[in-house]
Amino acid sequence: MLHSLSIQNYALISSLDISFERGFSVITGETGAGKSILLGAIGLLLGQRADTKAIKPGASRCIIEAEFDLTGCGMESFFEENDLDFDGHNCIIRRELTSTGKSRAFINDTPAQVTALRALGNQLIDIHSQHQNLLLGQEDFQMKVLDIVAHDQQQLQAYHDAFTAYHTACRQLSDVESALARSRDDEDYLRFQLQQLDELQLQEGRQAEMEQEEQMLSHAEDIREALWNAEQQLQGNDAVAGVLDALRSAERSMESICEMMPEADELTERISSCHIELKDIARELSALGNRVNIDPERLETVNAWLSNLYSAMQKHHVATEEALIELTSDFRKRLELIDNSDEQLKQLQQRCEEMRKTLLECGAALSKQRQQAALQVEKQMREQLIPLGIPHVQFKVEIQSRKEPSAQGLDQVRFLFSANKNGVLQDISDVASGGEIARVMLSLKALISQEVKQPTIIFDEIDTGVSGQIAERMALMMKEMGSHGRQVISITHLPQIAALGGQHYRVYKEDDADGTSSHILQLTQEERVTELAHMLSGSELTPAAIENAKALLGHAIKT
Repeated sequence: MLHSLSIQNYALISSLDISFERGFSVITGETGAGKSILLGAIGLLLGQRADTKAIKPGASRCIIEAEFDLTGCGMESFFEENDLDFDGHNCIIRRELTSTGKSRAFINDTPAQVTALRALGNQLIDIHSQHQNLLLGQEDFQMKVLDIVAHDQQQLQAYHDAFTAYHTACRQLSDVESALARSRDDEDYLRFQLQQLDELQLQEGRQAEMEQEEQMLSHAEDIREALWNAEQQLQGNDAVAGVLDALRSAERSMESICEMMPEADELTERISSCHIELKDIARELSALGNRVNIDPERLETVNAWLSNLYSAMQKHHVATEEALIELTSDFRKRLELIDNSDEQLKQLQQRCEEMRKTLLECGAALSKQRQQAALQVEKQMREQLIPLGIPHVQFKVEIQSRKEPSAQGLDQVRFLFSANKNGVLQDISDVASGGEIARVMLSLKALISQEVKQPTIIFDEIDTGVSGQIAERMALMMKEMGSHGRQVISITHLPQIAALGGQHYRVYKEDDADGTSSHILQLTQEERVTELAHMLSGSELTPAAIENAKALLGHAIKT
């Protein structure tokens, strides 16, 4: 339940601190006094969009904070999933908005995303405003009511899973059919292109190898001549002595003096090592030169392969050999799809049929639960609406089968209504008056509240279009909703409803030197008499109005 609310610099509210109690409470005040501002502040705490225009003029920021008592609400899992501190009892939500547009949210002093705030708020408070009466004619809302009463969350989840699996299978089948259709249109082209690419015998790194070989073959004569010249410089020939002969001669000269000059030994060994190394190099040069072949036919073959490769890369608009290999693989897969299409399509079609069968089975089980819940809704709505001044009410939940399964099931739901005896049942949004819709919505909320563990419900002028005894009965219904540990708050203009509140708050405006400010005050018993008297008689407080107010409060105590 909402334990306390603190507001600073929001709209017309400079500073406000108010506490709330369990059970049924009412909030009254003149039109424009600030009741909608109060709801707007609570809406920010529930994750609604922040607007800098909401900051009180002249202030740099507004702060809204609320403390909730969640004892016994079973919301521990939410705090665990969002890594938030929670002692099992108290939860403090704070929202800050600066004039620069910056918005921050906190849950138990931990920074939180607005999405988390919204998810938590949906579990804490249900604010029923007048525009929500429009939901009554929407199938999604009607279906939601039915599912809540049916307690079919487990079966609904099973249906959702089956629905997702079925549509995934259908999408896979459709994708394969589309790909197959495109591939069949291009089959001849694909086979021709794959044949050309296969002739290249592509493999990673082959382009570099062939380009290197082309360089060798194209310059074979130059390479062989260079190797021969290098070898001759080392080996020498008949006319000229080479480097090796010179080193050998130097080595002999040094050997002749080693005994006479021991220091020459090291130099002799170094000259000998150079002779051995260069002699080895000369042999390798000779061998390498012998391996260089002048092969015009091989050069022609290599050039033809490279030419075909470059043409293929240009034709298919790719820049690398790897991309061409990947393209070849893609062509091959598309042709394999064509070749194996019958078997693959058969498997996918069979899977779709299996998934649809499972979906229909889940949908049938869900429909059965809804049919049973529909009878319960019809019975309880009649029981609740008759005391609310619709003695001949007819209320029916019509469930029809859809042509195709939807995300919500196999059913189409309509709430049919007639306020007259033997009247023709029609869509409730088409035939119900404003006052009748208000009473139907309150009855539905009362019905839902028995099933949903939402700790706080706020009704914003749900009494629109009713008065007198009917208003009192609506108040009794709200009071009953708040008698099982729940908190119900009604914003009302009707004294019959205000008198039945366990706590009574008055919203009012006050002018001072700084401008106009809204305030909220919890009324004492005497102040309640005065407030109810004003609601009965207007601005002029008459003795008769005071007596009527006292009578209303006295009657409320006995009720």
